[in-house]
Amino acid sequence: MVRLTVPRVTVALLSALLLAYAFAIAPMNGAGERPDPSRALVAEATAAPSPAVSPPAAVFPPAGKTFVGVATKEGPHDFTPVDAFTAAARHQPQVMLFGSGWATDTFDPALFEGISDRGMLPMLAWEPWDYRLDEEAREKGTERHKIDKLRSNQPDYRLSHITRGDFDRYLRSWAEGIKALGHPVAIRFAHEMNGNWYPWCEMANGNQPGDYVEAWRHVHDLFEAAGATNVIWVWSPNARWSNSTPDLAGLYPGDDYVDWVGLSGYYGMGAFSKYRTFDAIFAETIKEIRTFTGKPLVITETAASDMVGRKAEWITETFRSLPRHADIIGLIWFEVNKERDWRIVSSPAVTKAFAEGVADQRYRFTWSPDLIPRTELGD
Repeated sequence: MVRLTVPRVTVALLSALLLAYAFAIAPMNGAGERPDPSRALVAEATAAPSPAVSPPAAVFPPAGKTFVGVATKEGPHDFTPVDAFTAAARHQPQVMLFGSGWATDTFDPALFEGISDRGMLPMLAWEPWDYRLDEEAREKGTERHKIDKLRSNQPDYRLSHITRGDFDRYLRSWAEGIKALGHPVAIRFAHEMNGNWYPWCEMANGNQPGDYVEAWRHVHDLFEAAGATNVIWVWSPNARWSNSTPDLAGLYPGDDYVDWVGLSGYYGMGAFSKYRTFDAIFAETIKEIRTFTGKPLVITETAASDMVGRKAEWITETFRSLPRHADIIGLIWFEVNKERDWRIVSSPAVTKAFAEGVADQRYRFTWSPDLIPRTELGD
C-alpha cells in the first residue's frame, strides 16, 4: 500500500496542474498540436536548482570592533613575553608585530606560522637597513642623538637603490615565501619615514623628495607580480612632533598601494615627555592623514612610560578615547623595556589599568586565517 506523504501529495498536485494547463490552457504549437505534457513534467523535474546564496565573508576586525595586538623585543623567536602580556591583560592579542632587517634576515616561514598558530595575525615591520649598527652603538653607551645619525647613514640602503632593483632577488624570496603561507600577512614597510633616524627617511642618507613613494611602489609591485596577494600593506609614519615634520601627503604611495594606515606615538619620551593624552599625541596627525586618504587606521606602535607616575592614568584615558575614533581599527602595544619600561607588567597599577580597559567587548573577538582583512572603513 502506498503511503501519502507531503512530498508525494505535492508532486501529484503539480502533475495535475501541469496536465490541466497542457490540455485546457496552453495554446497549440505552430503545427496545430498541443504540447506534450510528459515533456513539461520532465523539464520541471530536471530543471537546475537555484544556486545557494553564500553569506558575506567575515572581515577582520568586525564592524565596531578594534583589535589590540602586541610587539615584543624577542618577537616570534620567544613567546614568553607574549604569554606574560596575555596573562597580565587577560586578553588574547589578535595581532603580533615583529621586526626584520634586510642585512641579516632571510625568510623563515616558521616565524609567521608560530604567530598564526597562536591565533594572531602576523605583522612584519620590514626594515631596509643593517640594525647591527644601532645595537653596537647602544651597547657602547653612545648618546641617543649620535645613534640616530649613525644608524641613518647607510648608503647601501638608500631608497634609490631599492627602486633601481639592487634588492629585487631578496624581495622576491620574501614575496614567494609569504605567498606560500596561504594566510594574510601585514607588512609595515619602512615605517616612520617622516623622521630622520632611519636610512629610509627622506631627510637622511642622501635620499631625495619622492624617493620614498617610488621605493614603496617598487616593493609593492614586485610582490604583486609574484602573486603575493595575501599581503596587507601598512603605511606607518610617526605622529607629528613639531612643525618641522614634513607633510605626510608627499610620502603617501596612494590608496592603490596601501591597505591600512599606521601611526607610531608614545607618551613619556622626547617631545611627549610631559603628560599628553592619546588625542593630544595623535589627533593632529590623524586630521592631516584624513586630508588625503580614508583608509582604516592602526596605531602600530604605542605605549607609555611611568617617568612622572601617570602611566596607568594614560592607559585608562586611552581606552576611553578609542571608541571616539571609529576609523581606528587596531592598536599594538610595545611590550618592551627599552630606553623606558613600556611594558604593562611594569607595575600592578599599570597591569590593572590595561586589563580593565581591554576587557570592554569592543576588543573581545578572535582572529583566524580565513578572515578577510578590512581594507575599507565601509566593509
